[in-house]
Amino acid sequence: MKFSSNNHSNPDSNFSSPVATLRADGKPNTQAIIAANVQYLIAQLEAGHSEVLTQYLTTMARFHKYSLGNVLLIASQKPEASNVAGIYTWNQLGRRVKKGEKGIMIFAPMIAKHRRQKSSEEREESESKTTAGPALVGFRPVYVWDVSQTDGKELPTLREFSGEAGKHLAQLVQFVLGRGIKFGYSDKIAPARGVSKGGSIELLPDMTEAEQFATLVHEVAHELLHKSERRSVISKTVRETEAEAVAFVVSKAIGLETGSASADYIQLYHGDAKLLAESLEIVQKTAAVLLGALSPEEATADAAA
Repeated sequence: MKFSSNNHSNPDSNFSSPVATLRADGKPNTQAIIAANVQYLIAQLEAGHSEVLTQYLTTMARFHKYSLGNVLLIASQKPEASNVAGIYTWNQLGRRVKKGEKGIMIFAPMIAKHRRQKSSEEREESESKTTAGPALVGFRPVYVWDVSQTDGKELPTLREFSGEAGKHLAQLVQFVLGRGIKFGYSDKIAPARGVSKGGSIELLPDMTEAEQFATLVHEVAHELLHKSERRSVISKTVRETEAEAVAFVVSKAIGLETGSASADYIQLYHGDAKLLAESLEIVQKTAAVLLGALSPEEATADAAA
């Protein structure tokens, strides 16, 4: 199934939207989607358009509960999207999709009740009744539209996160301590703002709360990203860039100004498509874990794999 891109931000691009297919087991061909988007990113980076990678990271921040496959699908079709939903949901909210607007294709799960036959012993006790429970049977392509593609009733101005660093800093410190990571402040680490030592994190004192938050996210990312085995051997530059990318996504999601130049993220790519795909996946998953810890509600998984 092919779909048309809504991305008109780069008219000179030769990128055509990836073919979004379902595998034989009913799941989306996530690897094909990621590979197609990575090839597009590589083409843009090699053409000097490093801002496209920042655009993808920004989409991660806006849709942190979505899978990487769906994040890439949204970013490739409508990179400026901020709040997406299906037609039924928009109608329930008193809004209508504008005439002529193209939908953004993503994958949604298909849930069915799974009926299990009870054992003979269980049947005797319950007179041969069966038990039922929800089960994931596959995924299907669905279309959503961004709020900018709709008209109607004003939406409530509720945000999952606020741009106040103090509250989120306290939550993040609790998350760190809850993972068994020691945390403290030391002026001996200057000129570094933060240091991760494998099981302990130290920050430079006297920074603003926003600076403390962004620095702590960066150091926590090191703890989560780089203390386990990786598929690829990565350099210190890539490790630092991945941690900074996580800090960018998390800070952006809670409404803090990041101040990071888009060119910084080109270091995630050194002519290695596999490494770029791996980095994007690990940045997305790590940011989702941290944002789940900061969310006032329990983090939920996206509809697609």
